[in-house]
Amino acid sequence: MFPSIVCTDLSYALPDGATVLDGLDLAIGPGRTGLIGVNGAGKSTLLKLIAGELRPTRGSVSVTGEVGYLPQNLPLDTGLRVEEMLGVAEVRRALRAIEEGDAGEEHFAAIGDDWDVEERARELLDRLGLGHVELDRAVGDLSGGETVLVALSALLLRRLDVLLLDEPTNNLDLDARRRLYQAVSAWTGVLVVVSHDRALLDRVDQIAELSDGTVRWYGGNLTAYEEAVAREQEAAERAVRTAEADVRRQRRELIEAQTKLDRRARAGRKAASGLPKIVMHARRRAAQVTAGKVREVHADRLAAARSRLAEAIEAVRDDDEIRIDLPETAVPAGRTVLRAAGVTNGIDLVIRGPERVALLGPNGAGKTTLLRRIAGELVPETGTVTVGVAAVRYLPQRLDVLDDTASVLENARRLAPAGSLNEVRSRLARFLFRGARADQLVGTLSGGERFRAALAALLCAQPAPQLLLLDEPTNNLDMASVRQLEQALAGYRGALIVASHDLPFLSAIGITRWLRVDRTDGLREADGQMSG
Repeated sequence: MFPSIVCTDLSYALPDGATVLDGLDLAIGPGRTGLIGVNGAGKSTLLKLIAGELRPTRGSVSVTGEVGYLPQNLPLDTGLRVEEMLGVAEVRRALRAIEEGDAGEEHFAAIGDDWDVEERARELLDRLGLGHVELDRAVGDLSGGETVLVALSALLLRRLDVLLLDEPTNNLDLDARRRLYQAVSAWTGVLVVVSHDRALLDRVDQIAELSDGTVRWYGGNLTAYEEAVAREQEAAERAVRTAEADVRRQRRELIEAQTKLDRRARAGRKAASGLPKIVMHARRRAAQVTAGKVREVHADRLAAARSRLAEAIEAVRDDDEIRIDLPETAVPAGRTVLRAAGVTNGIDLVIRGPERVALLGPNGAGKTTLLRRIAGELVPETGTVTVGVAAVRYLPQRLDVLDDTASVLENARRLAPAGSLNEVRSRLARFLFRGARADQLVGTLSGGERFRAALAALLCAQPAPQLLLLDEPTNNLDMASVRQLEQALAGYRGALIVASHDLPFLSAIGITRWLRVDRTDGLREADGQMSG
């Protein structure tokens, strides 16, 4: 039988009773499927249900074949060795025992048909760029990206039928991402990947969009999906315009019909003034019946037109966009914004005017350390950092710049104490925190909302930030949130330094200068298509 996933009437509720999925029916066959949707749609929950990590509140999940699952946040025992994480430790011990002359039956039982497992493990690690990682090495000594790739290697070693990946590229540098792309492209079973990584999603065979508890299918990769959605959106907006015109026409016809009826009624009363009362009353009743029928017909037509308009509006996607202008963040072209001399591997860096700088480089090269030293969170062990603008703001990967127990509004006012309540609310509304949304506690926000709240608070701070530092800003953001981040940065006029492995995002925000941070070579000029 072909490997497959079938979900029937699948429902899941959180311990507090909040519904995540309700009555979902889904069938996935062989091939690579990209599962997308806004933060909070239930993508990660669905993967956990398929993997057996969670039990459905109602309904069932049936999987044909063996399943492997790579979660977004790996639960790790840092004391494990790489061979244990790969699941080959017992076989390796048995092989060593046999090589040393111990022909015990238990060793042959432990090996089974896996005589070449160590060779396959080393080959897999090498293919994923981990040829330097020894099998006896402690997992705690690996970087986050290396750990993800070792976990992926463990799944590939098992020759699975079904593979589930949840944001697998989040902690990977560019070279590691490309190796993972190759592994995904070579997969022949059932693969379901949750990701916002455009390059990864352009390697899938179909897109499944999870929205409002249902899945819509689109053949082809992410690019094909976006083209299809654009066509749908254009047709939906055209249908809205047609329905609006129909409502206006039906409303006009109703008014015209009412006007004609009123005119006829006046003429009828005038003509009947000399007739007997019984005849006059009969004519009046007949006229009222006719008028009622005419009004009812036109009212029904108007109601039907309004219903069609409501349906047409419902078909248009909610595409809230951030549109802001932040003139107070502007930096003159010739001004020296930043001068860092001899910090982090002897790095020298000068930023002038509203430059947009991308920091590229492998994990562990020192990008985050450099940003934290520029922001003043870390005191440079050597060298100096001189900032030439009024304010620097830093948004770290962990998004801990906000108080979870306070509202979005309260957090924003803390960074802009001189702003009036109405001014701050007006600013937040431009970041899509309108009305009651601005009063939500930060701790209750989704990942994308939390990021947007942090960005809003920093960009609306006083004094206005003329140097903005972002560390892997697109990690854990859905594609709608990434688009909103791009829109927000379009209105920012200051200098920008972004550490990221997301090349499409960096290109979209208009990077003007590409720099590579290296463990040994320090900092050097690069271009947007470089590896690493």
